[in-house]
Amino acid sequence: MISSILKKFSGRHYKKYQKQCEPLIARINSLETELQSLSDAQLQAKTGEYMERFQKGETLDDLLPEAFATVKNAARRMCGQSYDVCDHPLPWNMVHYDVQLLGGIALHQTRIAEMATGEGKTLVSTCPLYLNALSGRNCQLVTVNDYLARRDSEWMGHLFRFLGLSVGCIQNSMDPATRREKYGCNITYGTASEFGFDYLRDNGMASSKADQVQRDHFFCIIDEVDSILVDEARTPLIISGPMQDDNPLPFLQHKPGIQKLVARQQSYCAELVKETKKALEEAGDDALAQQEAMAPLWKVKQGMPKNPDLMQMNEEVAIRRALDKFDLEINSDLQKVQRYALKEELFYVIDEKNQQADLTEKGRALLSPNDPDAFMLPDLPTQFMEIDKQAEAEAEAKQAQKQQAEAHFQQTSERIHCISQLLRAYSLFERDKEYVVQSNKVNIVDQNTGRVMPGRRWSDGLHQAIEAKENCTIEKETKTYATVTIQNYFRMYEKIAGMTGTAETEAAEFNEIYGLSVMIIPTNKPCQREDRNDVIFKTRRQKFAAVLRDIEEAHNQGQPVLIGTASVEASEALSQVLKRAKIVHSVLNAKYHEKEAEIVARAGQKGAVTIATNMAGRGTDIKLGDGVPDAGGLLVIGTERHESRRIDRQLRGRCARQGDPGMSKFFVSLEDDLMRLFANAGPISKVLEKSMSEGEELEHGMLNWSIENAQKKVEQQNFSIRKRLLQFDDVLNTQREVVYGIRNDAIQSDTPRDIVFEMIEEEMEERLTVLDESKDGESLEQFTAWANAYFPISLKSADIADCTIEARHEKILADIRQAYEAREAFEEKEALVGLERYVVIRSLDRRWQDHLTEMEELRRAVNLRGYGQKDPLNEYKSEAFRFFEELMANVRTEICQTIFRAATSQKAFESMLSRMSGQVSVAGPGTGQSEPGAMAAAAAAQADPNAPAPGKKSVELPKVEPVRRELPKIGRNDTVTIRKGDEERQLKFKKAEPLIRSEGWQLVS
Repeated sequence: MISSILKKFSGRHYKKYQKQCEPLIARINSLETELQSLSDAQLQAKTGEYMERFQKGETLDDLLPEAFATVKNAARRMCGQSYDVCDHPLPWNMVHYDVQLLGGIALHQTRIAEMATGEGKTLVSTCPLYLNALSGRNCQLVTVNDYLARRDSEWMGHLFRFLGLSVGCIQNSMDPATRREKYGCNITYGTASEFGFDYLRDNGMASSKADQVQRDHFFCIIDEVDSILVDEARTPLIISGPMQDDNPLPFLQHKPGIQKLVARQQSYCAELVKETKKALEEAGDDALAQQEAMAPLWKVKQGMPKNPDLMQMNEEVAIRRALDKFDLEINSDLQKVQRYALKEELFYVIDEKNQQADLTEKGRALLSPNDPDAFMLPDLPTQFMEIDKQAEAEAEAKQAQKQQAEAHFQQTSERIHCISQLLRAYSLFERDKEYVVQSNKVNIVDQNTGRVMPGRRWSDGLHQAIEAKENCTIEKETKTYATVTIQNYFRMYEKIAGMTGTAETEAAEFNEIYGLSVMIIPTNKPCQREDRNDVIFKTRRQKFAAVLRDIEEAHNQGQPVLIGTASVEASEALSQVLKRAKIVHSVLNAKYHEKEAEIVARAGQKGAVTIATNMAGRGTDIKLGDGVPDAGGLLVIGTERHESRRIDRQLRGRCARQGDPGMSKFFVSLEDDLMRLFANAGPISKVLEKSMSEGEELEHGMLNWSIENAQKKVEQQNFSIRKRLLQFDDVLNTQREVVYGIRNDAIQSDTPRDIVFEMIEEEMEERLTVLDESKDGESLEQFTAWANAYFPISLKSADIADCTIEARHEKILADIRQAYEAREAFEEKEALVGLERYVVIRSLDRRWQDHLTEMEELRRAVNLRGYGQKDPLNEYKSEAFRFFEELMANVRTEICQTIFRAATSQKAFESMLSRMSGQVSVAGPGTGQSEPGAMAAAAAAQADPNAPAPGKKSVELPKVEPVRRELPKIGRNDTVTIRKGDEERQLKFKKAEPLIRSEGWQLVS
């Protein structure tokens, strides 16, 4: 009764939106009717007319009815013709339905359109893509794989080209010139990873204009948006290369110890199982004695949750009920001492839900019997303070002690890290489930799609630990050259939209992370699918026997069956069962996208049986063969519930497209991971209490509700993980925007000298401030020596000894500018501009790559601070800010060191050396007065080996589109006012910018 009342109110905002769009859709259809009287040439001329009107001031919203009508009319004119798509002829028989126009409107308004499978999302995207392409800017459509990108670009490309727009498609193996051509089109199709990697190459890797491919980031439609922005978003896009100084972690050194540890744990758990069985036999029907016998079994659950004997004993309802009761009692606050004591009897404890494995004191003693402090990280700050208190020690001795303490800290940290990751590799990650080994390489298996992901690697040393476990070649540690997360890449676009069959369950995440609202679009015809209740069995064996019975029954009636599995392993196991039953079937292991599409397309033929992972072949409709509707349509069987409700809904949505009949049904066992880990409360527990017998099957709506609650728990946990990762990456993303912004300004500016002198000014300001605070002659001499070492200005200490800091600053900068202007006499202006760009970009790139490595190490280490009751995120933010200040200081220093030590040609270099030898002398503590030419010789000796080769007249650098700014363009040294609450500050923009971006301050003026 209550649910029926609630259903009447659910979805009201969707219906309200649909009603708001009805007049607009009626207007589109009316205009399309008028367009039918035009010739093809007249219709095609509309595109140019709309573009001209947009340039004159009309908005895209103003043009929407006419643009949508034009696309619909073009689709109508193409009906009855056949076009080549992926080397196969394909007839065109599509004209936009009203619900497809509604979906297109939602996409243009930057929403996510949830449309059921078979509703024509590929055609829906044509209207908003055409409309936004009228702006003259590149519009993009993102798909989940290269095959779908190629198919959709060729298929819909015929429609766009009919209307005069150009269409491109980005594929994995394309060269830069071809990529640039494709991005130059009005509309570009491709995958998220291809677009993301092109952005990284353009902004962080390209060294010439010929390497630049992308235009700006304007409008993007993401097909299967939940797969890309949720599932793929867990793994960042990284361009990496070999490290100059390879420092391999000692995984192989610690592997024997971990193997011994795991073997001892397995042996101990086997003894505990025997002990429990013996105790239960002696207990008989005594409930109290049975409960006391649960302690050893609970320890097995903590130490080896997937122990076969444990899982078999859990099939006994009385034992499972007693174990759950013991687990509930032992986890109360009153029993924390006993709980700790029981866990300490194990060698390590496994937390399956959070994918963690922690050593106990017993385990640590086994690994390091002679060193009780082997797993204690030294307290470096305290040690440094103790060293500094040694009054009798020399400064060099103190420094040596600090270096020794730091080396010991690093060695201990690496040892703990290696042991931790090896333990996870052995206890939590199973071969052929989480990963496969192919050609002596460990390849990750995507848990959502079942697809092998070559080239992807787990972070934090986990991948190397698994390579050590499987005796594969441990790949060398790589250095990150450029990185960005999927979330932060797509947040760069001015407008993003998405479409999928399953988005509502993740609506909160889409809104919170991307600011996207989800709009459910009704189906063109009423959905005829029958969704049966889940059928629950006690064991997997019983479940698969029931699955086989249903498959045989449907197959004998000629009804096609699609069986969805959660993993490749489960697909292959079910295939063996069907082979023994002599049922002809196809298996999709999600390795070849094009083959997937062909097999899935045939899955609706009479009598067809297809096994596939839940996501394989996504993007391809299953059309029913002759006679199949009379047999009941497509039967979709799920062999277990996935962690995410979205994946289950995607599987259900395979059948009953466009009003076709169909049925879906899920089979579940109590041994499934989801049931074992998350569904052990509520109605499920009550089922167990009623002593579910062997072979019995249960089916009820309340059980469905309980299972979905378990899925919600997992979804919330995964969302929390993704949100936390994004919060960490947002810190690095803010820094990335600043660095790429400076880099792009240097490339695009006609006077990159301005950036060079901004950096020199900032460096001088910092050094002069330190000099002013020190107020001693030695510091003045050191500063003078530094200034003369890098700038040909013949600075003398006496010249600035009695000046204010402002006067010193002005004098030194004036001398540097004068020296630089004199340089123009023997350097070609155009070549000198190229050199200035080169100096800025090279300094930024080198230091930024080192900074990324430091940030990775910080991210890895900062979580340990949680044990000290500190928030790792806040710690990461403060440390990252300090790292970034060091980065910018290093960039400034390198520019100062380089700008007068590089030249555009051999002749110019010799002329500059001659000038420097004639005008410059170096003076400083212990140096005495230098001989003439000393500075020239020093400059020649330290000249950058990577500077432009002598004789070259110019240095050509790439043109990069700027990162879209949220703040107005302000000079780095301009004074601005910022406000946070009631507090106001006035400071230079270079210091205000990180506060505005990260600390909640607002720019006032």
